[in-house]
Amino acid sequence: MARVVVGSVALLALTMLAGCTRSPDTARVAEAPAGATRVTPTSTQPANAAPNAAQGEARAMPTDAATKGTTEEAMFGAGCFWGVESYFQQLPGVVQTAVGYSGGKVENPTYRQVCDDTTGHAEVIHIVFDPSKVTYEKLVRHFFHMHDPTQLNRQGPDYGRQYRSAIFTYSDAQRDTATAVRDRLTAAGKYKRPIVTEISPAKPFWKAEEYHQKYFDKNGGESCHIAPDGELD
Repeated sequence: MARVVVGSVALLALTMLAGCTRSPDTARVAEAPAGATRVTPTSTQPANAAPNAAQGEARAMPTDAATKGTTEEAMFGAGCFWGVESYFQQLPGVVQTAVGYSGGKVENPTYRQVCDDTTGHAEVIHIVFDPSKVTYEKLVRHFFHMHDPTQLNRQGPDYGRQYRSAIFTYSDAQRDTATAVRDRLTAAGKYKRPIVTEISPAKPFWKAEEYHQKYFDKNGGESCHIAPDGELD
């Protein structure tokens, strides 16, 4: 698998402003390349960001009443949620996406708390999808395809439990599907190292601060995720 290279110092500075990049020694801000300006985070959001009216919402369900009863939900953790959302929002059959936090032990966590790795939450994407257009199994296959599930508590340059590979399931059927896809990839020898993806029942989804939603749509830039090789299995 090849890594997508972040294309500019400016994007690195934005990432450091967000304040959630960790190095192996758990430093909160990554070392900047020569000539770059270190930006030390002083709050949980940029100074010009609007107040987060959505913080505290425990679900991200479709607002269009016509979709109710015809959609299902899924939730994945695959590293920095900016890149994960950018990937999944482009898939046919995905009705809505939102990024946030799940799998932790406190209610309504802030980005700063999650970055400090004190709450147990993972950065996740919540997906509302139309099962008549895309199956849950295909979403799981995309999940494994778009990141490296053998990295424990890490994805690309980001370190910490908040970046863990995780599938949070909303039903026994989703659990069985996710497990079957994982086991099939293992049996096929897809990866040189064991898959470490957590598969567990979904806990409440806490929507992240508004400036994180559709981040690349608003700010441009490139994902620092692992780039998929070849076609979807």
